Parts: sequence; structure tokens; C-alpha cells
Amino acid sequence: MEIKASICCVLILLYSLSSAEDVNLEVKGVTHIATTDENFICATLDWWPPNKCDYNQCPWGEAGILNLDLFNDILINAVKAFSPLRIRLGGSLEDQIVYQIGEEEECPVMKKKSDGLFGFSKGCLPRKRWDEVNEFLNKTGVKFTFGLNALNGKENSKEDKVNWVGDWDPTNAISLMEYSISKGYKIDSYELGNELCSGGVAAKINSVQYAKDITQLRSLVNILYQNTNTRPKVLGPAGFYDKEWFDSFLENVGHGVVDGVTHHIYNLGPGNDKDLINKIQDPYYLSKVAQTFKDVSESVKEFTPRAGAWVGESGGAYNSGGNDVSNTFVNGFWYLDQLGMTATFNHKVYCRQALVGGNYAMLNTTTFIPNPDYYGALLWHRLMGRNVLSVSHEGSPLLRTYAHCSKKGNGITVLLINMSNSTTFRVSLVNDMNLYPDKEGGSPNPMREEYHLTAKDGNIQSQVVLLNGTPLKLTQSLEIPKMKPKLVDPSSTVKVKPDSIVFVNSRSFHAPACS
Repeated sequence: MEIKASICCVLILLYSLSSAEDVNLEVKGVTHIATTDENFICATLDWWPPNKCDYNQCPWGEAGILNLDLFNDILINAVKAFSPLRIRLGGSLEDQIVYQIGEEEECPVMKKKSDGLFGFSKGCLPRKRWDEVNEFLNKTGVKFTFGLNALNGKENSKEDKVNWVGDWDPTNAISLMEYSISKGYKIDSYELGNELCSGGVAAKINSVQYAKDITQLRSLVNILYQNTNTRPKVLGPAGFYDKEWFDSFLENVGHGVVDGVTHHIYNLGPGNDKDLINKIQDPYYLSKVAQTFKDVSESVKEFTPRAGAWVGESGGAYNSGGNDVSNTFVNGFWYLDQLGMTATFNHKVYCRQALVGGNYAMLNTTTFIPNPDYYGALLWHRLMGRNVLSVSHEGSPLLRTYAHCSKKGNGITVLLINMSNSTTFRVSLVNDMNLYPDKEGGSPNPMREEYHLTAKDGNIQSQVVLLNGTPLKLTQSLEIPKMKPKLVDPSSTVKVKPDSIVFVNSRSFHAPACS
């Protein structure tokens, strides 16, 4: 009797620890609610030197652009796998960088400086390094955004040392552009300055002055790049959203000056926050930033509808992210949820800080071996198309859901994020054109493709991610592994296990918005 009682207790305990929930996910496929750029996924490179340290850690190593091993095979293969990847080079120190091109002969080495911006002195981009950067970009087919120094020609205000006044001096930027044109270097877009709007971080510029400066940049780009087909876009202001500052800037900049309105997001707080891992798994907390995405999108639509809203930099947790959190499987709950949410609010591009460097890197800072978020980004890039669809369900808020038209072929691709550590969701895709949840489309139906991402050994702080139960590892030739889907009968439910992320490609789902 005691043995039977023990077995019974164990079964009851197991049942209480794991449960299942049926969910009808309604996908409104008649019309799309937003559109992204074809290359929505973007990653950043930064200027930080090895002695950039936070919380008694120095997690950047040689990952800053002046030291990065651009000839590393793993790095090259990781970038080439996107075909193409959008990369933005910028960050906190970009407004202290001079370019050793043209009449600029001096090339100062960046050093620690207590009264310098972000604790560093001015630095320099040598012409030889610019050539190497562009060799890497050409080899990997990158769509490249370059952040220009916006403080050239300006000086500190006597009343407020954080406030920089005066007109932008574009002389050094012109030299960089002219040299790049002469060499045939392909620049997708130029961005002016980094985090200088509103109250700034270490420096700030008045909204009207910034509008004047970026208008000058637009004029220069139009003059120097005669071919409109290859002319770089102009982006800005590359800072944290403040409605008053952004609206004033957009009002004064006029139509046709900026092609992308970029803003930055670090909604998880500091990298050393002990509550960081809990924030990432809290759907209520993650939803707080939605208002910012909505407000930016509405400001763009009101003042410069020709432009698009971009997240120009987002690392989740600031000051280089959180070690053993930002670089592990669990961070995908935040990252992929961000991608889904921003796309819903009509953002065109989302740039993740960083491709390499810091604790929030998509690639390991020293080995370049991909962290879990790299594979999530690659699946998004390959599966999620431009048209965003509305989805809804009445199940647990721990199941986050997004849908797009598929990138290739007919049908839709759905992203399912299960933040519960105990509940399996059995998801039925319901077409809002149909009366019954079990009808995804006509018959016969092609097999449904599913990509289930889980953490190794069930440890959400693992740096190893499994695809359909198999660890994703580089091949012997250091190539990114093939990511093959699991083929499933489309009449069955999608089983989303606890602590997992699933991409579902349903070609049989009839969505007029995707035809």
C-alpha cells in the first residue's frame, strides 16, 4: 500500500508541475496591419576599446571595430549566412571619431580620459582600417549603415556642458564619402550622431539644430552620390525617444530629408540587475515598451510618412548586457518578442546590439561561435516576410504570438514563444475567413514546417540551443549548420513545449494578404 501511495503522490506531483492548454490562435489573413523592410534583421558593430569595462568586467575584448578580426572564418560565415545581413557601425564613441582621410593627417589613439565623453579621449579611423572594413563588407554582402560624428565643429555650451552648440562641420565626413565613392565602397545609409537627442547620455543637441545638421547631411549625400539608385539613405536621430524632442525635430526637418527615423531601446535596465532574467520572462514587463513603439510610429506617420521607424540599436540590458543571461537561450524570449512587437508597430528595421562584443552579442566575443539569439535571428530572416498579420488568442499571456506572410512561397509563418516553465500549449491555427479551427485551407495540404528551439538540458541559461532536439553547432568547415524543419500533418495542433520558441511555416493557410 505504501508503494502504491508513493507512486500516486509522484504522479500527482508530476501533473502539478506540467500541464497542457489548448489554444486557438486566430490569424487575420485578409489584410496586413504593417510592413517591414525586406532586411528587417540588423546587427551592430561598435567602437569600444578592450578597456571598456562595466561591473568589474571588460566584456568587449578585441570586438571593437578597430581591433575586430575581420578575416575570421566563423565571423565571415555567420554574416554571409543571412545573405544579406544589415549591419550598423556606430555607438557611444562615434561622436569622438575622426577619419584619417583627405586633409585629416592626425590619427589620435583613443585612451581612457576621466573628463572625456564616456570616459575616453578622441579616437581615429585610419584609412587602412576603413579599407579593411569595406573589404569585409564586400566579401559578406552586408547592407551597411555608417554612423557619422555629429559633434565636429561644435563646442560645449557655457551654461550646460552636456549641451553642444554650433553648426555641424561636415569637412571630415565629406572626405570619407569622397574617398569611399572613389573606391566604389557600397554604403546603404549614413546616420548622424549617437544618442544626442532630448537629455542626451553624455552629450546632447537641440532638436532644431539637429534638424539643421541632418538637412545639411542630406544635401551633401544628394550632391556627392549622383546616382539615385545607389544613393545612401539618411538616418537619425539615433537616440532615446522623447515625444517633444522627436516631434520638434521631425517638424523642423521637413519631408524627404530622412529615410529612417532611428531610436534606441534598452528596456531591461542595467546589465547587473539581479532581476534581469525574471524581467525577460514576464510578459507584462515586456509589454511596457509597446507604447514607445506606437508613439514613434505615429510621430513618423504624422510628420514624415515617407520615412520609416527603425530601432537603430537595442541590447535589452544596457552597459554591455548581463553575463549568463543576455548571451543565453532565455534572452530569446525578450529578443524575438521585440522583433514581433516592433514589426506589429510598423517598424522597418531592428538593429540588435551587438553582432559581436559585450555580453549581449549574437556571436561569442572571443570565439565568434553563435549564441542562441543568432539562430533565432537567422530563422526570422529566412522565414518571416514583410507583411505583418494580426493575431489573437484567449490563452495564457505566457504564450506570445506573432504572424507574417511567409518570406518564400504561399501561406504564413507564425512565431510562438512559450515563457511558461510548466505548460505545453497545443495551438490550432484558425483562419478568420473560416468557421472552424481545424481548417487551414483546401485539400490536399502540404506538410507544415515547424522549427522548435529549446535550451540544452532544459537549462534556459545555456549557450547551446537545440533545433527540433538537435544541438545547433558549426560544421567541421566552420559553416553555419543547415536548419531543417520538422514536417508535420497540417491538421494536427502545434505542440509548444515549456520554455521553447517555435516558428511555424504553414503553406496551406489561405491568407489573401499574402497572395
